[in-house]
Amino acid sequence: MATLVGIAGGTGSGKSTLANRLHGALGSQLSCLVAQDNYYRDLSGMPFEARGSVNYDHPESIDASLLASHLKNLKEGRDIALPLYDFARHIRSSGGSPLKAAPVVIVEGILVLVWPEVRSLLDVAIFVDCPADIRLARRTRRDIKERGRDVTSVLDQYLATVRPMHEAYVEPSRATADLVVPGFGDNEVVVRALARSLRERAREEAEES
Repeated sequence: MATLVGIAGGTGSGKSTLANRLHGALGSQLSCLVAQDNYYRDLSGMPFEARGSVNYDHPESIDASLLASHLKNLKEGRDIALPLYDFARHIRSSGGSPLKAAPVVIVEGILVLVWPEVRSLLDVAIFVDCPADIRLARRTRRDIKERGRDVTSVLDQYLATVRPMHEAYVEPSRATADLVVPGFGDNEVVVRALARSLRERAREEAEES
């Protein structure tokens, strides 16, 4: 049985960076990485103009059942086809990307600790904490560079949905975390400690199986 690690936190908190660094420290033979963002619901049946008004920070915007099902498969050693999402058009691309199961499964996203069906699968729950101003600056830079947005649209969305959903869902989920870590500065010590612990756990699981 694989060890499932959930990494949550607000938008721009550094959770994806932590997840990627942990995945890199463990290596692809020992770990695999799943991003919540791959599981946005497919809105291809909705007019393109209407897709922009959807609240993408609400838990309902994500297909949590599919995410939980895939995580369960990975935890039990079964490979999955990771969904691919087109952020520019707000639709799910056809097909999927093969993801091989590994002894450690890392899943990251703002809502990972919110859904009971996902949280119940986690062996380790981590919340990445970061000041709101730093998170907003990081999100603005990312959305402009990677998702073709402009500053006005990013700020409008932040005030309309991102901030309210953070306060309603993301921040309260911090109370369910096993570990709260800072999302700014050098987190190399955290990465090393987690990687060492997870390697040991994977070794013990392998010996028992």
